[in-house]
Order: sequence, then structure tokens, then C-alpha cells
Amino acid sequence: MKVERQATPELQRLAGVVERVGVAMLATLGPDGSMRSRPLHTVELDAQGRLWFFTEADAPKSAEMDAHDHQVCLSYADPGTDLYASVSGTGRVVHDRSRMLERWTPRLETWFPRGMDDERLALLEVRIDKAELWDGENVKTSGPRTAAPGDEARPA
Repeated sequence: MKVERQATPELQRLAGVVERVGVAMLATLGPDGSMRSRPLHTVELDAQGRLWFFTEADAPKSAEMDAHDHQVCLSYADPGTDLYASVSGTGRVVHDRSRMLERWTPRLETWFPRGMDDERLALLEVRIDKAELWDGENVKTSGPRTAAPGDEARPA
């Protein structure tokens, strides 16, 4: 996984969680109104605060994002150290073969057995709108939005 230096200390702390945990649970709103989550291996957190994952372009999550203004939620958890993160953002499917080639690892073949030869293979980009971190004692919030009502957000 590639993790670049972030623009703010809060996002840098999030980068540490992403790098440590690696796998996020991506939640979208399904057609019946229920929340759906599925695991995704993070392949990059770039310097612009965008998270990148491999996906199938025609997977149900793509239609679910399209139907709900591309809003998604990612969760990272390391229960052994009481470290958790929730990321709200905007997701989109990206067809960028050169970026895919740079980020591909054999580990991904478990989920994408046809590898880079799979015509449906694409990247999922999530632009971070808001992130919350829990370290067992504190909630820390970063992003353009403020903490949700009732949250006791503290500077990181």
C-alpha cells in the first residue's frame, strides 16, 4: 500500500490508521434502503487525501453510489489497540490503466483472479469529506465539516 504525506496533522493521523489496518469496510445504501458493507484492501492514500481501492466497475456498489450522490462510508478497525476510524466521502469508479498497473499486487488476485486482464477491473476513488478517529479515549475529527451533534471532537 502506498501512503503519501498528508496536508494536515489530522489527516496524517488517519494515514497511520489506514496504513496499520489496510482493509476498510465500505458502506453504501442499497436499493431497498438498507446499508451494505463489504471489505476492500486500500491500495493508496494519496497526498490529496483520496483513498484508492480496486473494484469491478459493474459491481453493485457502483450503482448504489450512483443512486445516492456517490456518498460512501469507510470504516477501519484495529480492536487489539482500540484504534478505529470512520471516513465519510464521495466515491467514483475510475478507469486509469497506468494507475492500476502501478498499484496492482499479487495479493489482489484472491478477489480478482483474472488480474489486470479483467476488462471489468477498475479503481474506486474515495475523496474524504470527513474523518473521525477513536483511540480508546478521544474522538478526533478532521475535514471540512464539523463533528456530528453530540460528538466531543478534540484537536488531534
